[in-house]
Amino acid sequence: MRVAIVTESFPPDVNGVAHCALRTAEHLARRGHEPLVVAPAGPHDQDADDPCPVVRVPSLPLPGYPQVRVALPGRRTAAAITAHRADIVHLASPFVLGVRGLAAATRLRIPAVAVYQTDLAGYARTYLNAGEAAAWRRIRAVHTAAARTLAPSTASAAALAGQGVPRVHLWPRGVDSVRFHPAHRDDALRRELAPRGELIVGYVGRLAAEKHVELLAGTCELPGVRVVVVGDGPSLPGLRQALPRAVFLGRRTGSDLARIYASLDVFCHTGPFETFCQTVQEAMASGVPVVAPAAGGPLDLVDHGRTGLLVPPGDDLAVRTAVRLLHADPRLRVRYGTAARAAVAERTWEAVGDQLLDHYAQVLGERAVVAA
Repeated sequence: MRVAIVTESFPPDVNGVAHCALRTAEHLARRGHEPLVVAPAGPHDQDADDPCPVVRVPSLPLPGYPQVRVALPGRRTAAAITAHRADIVHLASPFVLGVRGLAAATRLRIPAVAVYQTDLAGYARTYLNAGEAAAWRRIRAVHTAAARTLAPSTASAAALAGQGVPRVHLWPRGVDSVRFHPAHRDDALRRELAPRGELIVGYVGRLAAEKHVELLAGTCELPGVRVVVVGDGPSLPGLRQALPRAVFLGRRTGSDLARIYASLDVFCHTGPFETFCQTVQEAMASGVPVVAPAAGGPLDLVDHGRTGLLVPPGDDLAVRTAVRLLHADPRLRVRYGTAARAAVAERTWEAVGDQLLDHYAQVLGERAVVAA
């Protein structure tokens, strides 16, 4: 099968869309298929380790958020899909480049599968305090035109269906449970981060307004607690002021990131707009109990009272109270962490990738029936 993956982001970008697109391309190549990736060009693209050919489309950084690139108009996307002789087009979080990929697929009469990964309506509400209805109109138009929409969580699927998007199916995300493993816990790193033996509470992810990392301010003030923040983004300067007692480690990847995860005592996620929340799943694979908002993707991932604690979105006092509870009970942390690891250990990218191939096959089969 020849698959054109049109994605709004791809490594070396570090975010959920880029990571999922990479894992999808890797799985297709491993299974003997022929993927092609079309993605916005960045300032430091490195294609040497890519699992398949990558076509980079000229782009510009989003004003005020340079880590996000927006593809410029042009014919390169359509030309790449045509030249690849794609059987199916995979649209990863379609918004700008994905719309062009969808248009090309429509002209070529190739079915497109649209993967919903970004809560654009929530972002519009956060950044503009308006535009939520316009964002949903764009989402609805793109996903309705696709042969099938794949949502990463039950909350996302329900939101799409509630907005009138048809043909919505569930497709979750995998996790590398070998890379993210409790065995990578590093006592030397723990002494460096918490020299007085404090409870280490970590956040991993982009540092942007929609993540609401400032909700950890109250947690920073808890006696015997050290908050560690991993990531980069436009909110970093403000967060340094809001969380003066926190340790900021910057962007980390690979084995270094896995070592940090496993060395945490508690993982806290604060963003209410997660369609899935891969960092929660990586923390769980690392054997770390999770505190997360009871909204979006974490509702599927965190079993409240068994693998972690769900708190009301945007409630800094609830986050602080949950951390205090886990701080006071080491055996509860161990029990939650063990259950968290067991809950995600079998959610491999291989299993998730094979589910995606089933979706492709069903879409192609439906198209063949219509054609006949």
